[in-house]
Amino acid sequence: MAQNSRARKLLRFNSHSFILFLIIFVIEVIIAIFFRDRWIRPLLGDVLVVMAIAYFIHAFFGIRLQKIAISTLIFAYFIELLQFLKIIDFLGWRDSQLAHLTIGSTFDWRDLVAYTIGVAIIIMTSLGGENK
Repeated sequence: MAQNSRARKLLRFNSHSFILFLIIFVIEVIIAIFFRDRWIRPLLGDVLVVMAIAYFIHAFFGIRLQKIAISTLIFAYFIELLQFLKIIDFLGWRDSQLAHLTIGSTFDWRDLVAYTIGVAIIIMTSLGGENK
């Protein structure tokens, strides 16, 4: 019985985080459709993508937002490491659109900076507020 209660506390819906996710997602879609530049799409897009992932997870799980944000940052760094190691070439997925979309194909250290900025924004804006 206690385990079922713990599961109910872990799974919940946070409308504030979900609304933030939706707003960021819409901005990401607008960027993807309308921007073909070297700053907004690759860098601002990467700042926003880690934020979108973190807020989406936080919308459904009762885990501290800061913990989710740091976990999202580690995940983003891992994906970037896979790009650095040219994993899609190693696996023979160079022609796969799905691999390019999910893993990406080009390592760029600026992506690491962008991910860090996105997570820093989450952490700074959640300090002192409701973040569970």
